[in-house]
Amino acid sequence: MSFVSVCTTESLVSAAAILKSGGLVAFPTETVYGLGADASNPDAIARIYEAKGRPSDHPLIVHISSLDQMEQWASDIPEYAITLARDFWPGPMTLVVKRSYLAKDFVTGGQDTVGLRVPAHPIALALLQEFAKVGGKGIAAPSANRFGAVSPTTAEAVEEELGPYLKPEDLIINGGPSLVGVESTIIDCTGPAPMVLRLGAITPLMIEESIGLVALEKNPSDIRVSGSLASHYSPKARVILDAIAEPGDGLIAPDQIPTPDGVIRLAAPNSIEQYARVLYHALRSADQKGLEIVVVLQPGGDGLAAAIRDRLQRSAHQ
Repeated sequence: MSFVSVCTTESLVSAAAILKSGGLVAFPTETVYGLGADASNPDAIARIYEAKGRPSDHPLIVHISSLDQMEQWASDIPEYAITLARDFWPGPMTLVVKRSYLAKDFVTGGQDTVGLRVPAHPIALALLQEFAKVGGKGIAAPSANRFGAVSPTTAEAVEEELGPYLKPEDLIINGGPSLVGVESTIIDCTGPAPMVLRLGAITPLMIEESIGLVALEKNPSDIRVSGSLASHYSPKARVILDAIAEPGDGLIAPDQIPTPDGVIRLAAPNSIEQYARVLYHALRSADQKGLEIVVVLQPGGDGLAAAIRDRLQRSAHQ
């Protein structure tokens, strides 16, 4: 496994060649780091599942470089999905649509739908463009962590967690910390109106303002998507929500909340955006410090705050 600390055009060309040959490339996006493989190569996709310890019926999100590539992967795209893509791509939004012949069972988890996203990170976009130059159609990339664990927001976190599961020919690209910090909003676009399957930075209100349709939340759809299990995003430490931290516990709370004596402060975000950005790093640091308990005071409000609470409630699920 190689680690690229300074990303150059040459390293992106090399990364595209690795993907084309069936290797894995971990790369930054604005949400979290992804573990990428050629979305049309079944052997490469099988390596993602193996490295992550991920159940094979959990679908992967296919990352593409532009809206123009959407029709290659989708067989039926409603007009409102195109509007959403125009408004929020590149960005932290995944659209679930009816799949085309290109989206095989090994990437969709056997479902007749596929999740598509155009990431906003410049390195991710440049990698996708280089991959297209060598004939690549898309990069399937779940978060670059073991299944159910805390998503990585730095290259160092990827190396720490997945290094033992990668091969010498694989690559990790360092693009600095992820700016959003929580995974993309996932929107089911297979019906007459959108349904939010996973909360993220693109909020239901933003969706409604874009297309004039109310986006239903907590959809009872039987479509399987990433991060939908009751227990997910979990560190080794036990996460307790909205409690009083005791000496020896870790604490994640807004900056106006003081740190009790003997408590280890893991993060003190001063905004909702910063809360999302530092959350996963703080949870990971609890494990690095060997803490047994992390107390987290959840942020109030809608939008991104609701997405943060969604991740926290899953991380605290026993």
